[in-house]
Amino acid sequence: MSDSPKTVHIIGAGPAGLMAAERLAQAGLTVVVHDAMPSVGRKFLMAGRGGLNLTHAEPMAGFVGRYGAAGAAVAAWLEQFSPTHLIGWAEGLGQATFTGSSGRVFPRAMKASPLLRAWLARLAALGVEVRTRSKWAGRRDGAWVFETPEGERVERPDAVVLAMGGASWPRLGSDGAWAERLEGVAVAPFRPSNVGFDVSWSEVFAGRFAGQPLKPVALTHEDQTVRGEAMLTRYGIEGGAVYALSAGLRDAIERDGTATLTVDLRPDLSVEALAGRLAKARGKDSVTNWLRKAGGLSAPAVGLLREIPGELPAGADKLARRIKAVRLTLTGVQGLAWAISSAGGVRLDQLDEGLMITAMPGVFAAGEMLDWEAPTGGYLLQASMASGAVAADGVVRWLAGR
Repeated sequence: MSDSPKTVHIIGAGPAGLMAAERLAQAGLTVVVHDAMPSVGRKFLMAGRGGLNLTHAEPMAGFVGRYGAAGAAVAAWLEQFSPTHLIGWAEGLGQATFTGSSGRVFPRAMKASPLLRAWLARLAALGVEVRTRSKWAGRRDGAWVFETPEGERVERPDAVVLAMGGASWPRLGSDGAWAERLEGVAVAPFRPSNVGFDVSWSEVFAGRFAGQPLKPVALTHEDQTVRGEAMLTRYGIEGGAVYALSAGLRDAIERDGTATLTVDLRPDLSVEALAGRLAKARGKDSVTNWLRKAGGLSAPAVGLLREIPGELPAGADKLARRIKAVRLTLTGVQGLAWAISSAGGVRLDQLDEGLMITAMPGVFAAGEMLDWEAPTGGYLLQASMASGAVAADGVVRWLAGR
């Protein structure tokens, strides 16, 4: 590398792009970040509205398993930027963290905005230039062309990091349109991930219970079971426990047209223990009140139980088994516009170990624009930021070798 500072442009100011910017600036490079939106980190801020889930305390073997087919690749990213690194990074920005009972790690402020403000202040102190309303329009004669309010701008950086996100929540800036401009690079089709599913509820059930939670429940699809919470909606069902199964459910619907989701409405009780409670005489209670008192079911749970076609089983044992295995037929998947994240993107076999696109020397890619997916719970943000760190380190090595 020559004595004069090299310039790296980063396209996309989400978590992956900003992490790459920070590491590159710390390495002494001149860094410019472009984002098409009027402000940065919009999806990051949206994700933090309900409490910013930074990462997860799960042991690494299980942690890596959350990434499915991409697990081996993501494991390599996590070696360079692990959950421990992420927690230390956040606390270095003045954002103390805590681990919840579920193993999820949050900043004590429970918001994304204080963390983002501190992060942007650090980047400014490092000399990082952030250009909003700067949209990548393609390449021309080896240069990078951007559309800005002042007109077209042409740049010739020494290296580029692409971190433009996937195709979910397009109103926040990630619409996947970049895929058409990466000529010669294999891009897997975008598919919704961490998304809700359609169920053909009756009008009575949807009208009464839409917007109400089912908790706690255990959801099973094929050989995978997840405990947590689900949310009933007018179109069907969504929520954290559903999202954890969304990849398999989506694949089944794409393959077979429907998928079966089995709901255990009393996961804390065995069939025998529940049957023992239900064996008590109902007396003058209505069936609904009896199920609430004896079975410990919430009103939405009773409603779901009665939504299934056919009469409730007679006998405590059969009824207990029904309560612990309500079978829902999912008939469709909500689209990318409503998905928390997306699968698809630049195929991992198009990248080297430093996340450089092999068909585009000097061009690196990171974040959700790569073809991986994971459930919510800290796994998405962890891998996005880790990939940004890996891409930045790859840039530094590549520039040093020129």
